Amino acid sequence: MKQEDVVKTAFAMPLTSPAFPPGPYRFINREFFTITYRTDPELLAKVVPEPLVPNPDDLVKFEFIRMPNSTGFGDYTESGQVIPVTFNGVEGGYSHAMYLDDEAPIAGGREIWGFPKKLGAPRLSIEKDTLLGTLDIGPVRIATATMGFKYTAMDLAQAKAAVEAPAFLLKIIPHVDCTPRICELVRYRSQDVTVKGAWSAPARLELFEHALAPVADLPVREVVSANHILTDLTLGLGTVVHDYLA
Repeated sequence: MKQEDVVKTAFAMPLTSPAFPPGPYRFINREFFTITYRTDPELLAKVVPEPLVPNPDDLVKFEFIRMPNSTGFGDYTESGQVIPVTFNGVEGGYSHAMYLDDEAPIAGGREIWGFPKKLGAPRLSIEKDTLLGTLDIGPVRIATATMGFKYTAMDLAQAKAAVEAPAFLLKIIPHVDCTPRICELVRYRSQDVTVKGAWSAPARLELFEHALAPVADLPVREVVSANHILTDLTLGLGTVVHDYLA
């Protein structure tokens, strides 16, 4: 293969059979179960990178997201923590940790946007009158969340605004000598959002210790709210808003 063909063909790794196709990426019946909780402010400050500023109410969102129909990525589930932040006065969410059960969105999420994705076994299901979210790493349970199923209908405009809010990622790509070659703060948004239903209800969240999946390092002090949103959306591509190596 000639050099110009390499450049023309190169999109993602491996060269001749990338782990994921080019976007845009459309999600049908994407289902969010999100519990917002209050945590320790000192611990929160240690994990939010400047120039992002944590929410003054010391909030964290623990999410379970079911994606049964997504362009290029297929059928998968993810779970993790998103921290409400501001950037230059604009409110959004910083993705702190994410765990998925499918290689393609792990590779694509890390390489394109900088999502902090690792392999895990998240699950979102309905158990009689309860919405249940669980996250396991191997045989170890690290998160269990419960919420009443479709208790109170939410305002759909409010739910849509929550899904469309800007989000921030810390994209890190190492050089061959293990120094950082890319270290950037990336902003993205969900686009073409259609909310099919949204509900709130009483909820609880338990987090458990794991050396390599330390979600419990941001402990639950108080559950503030919970919502369950069903939507179609397109995952927008990112914009670099801060270069740490510049």
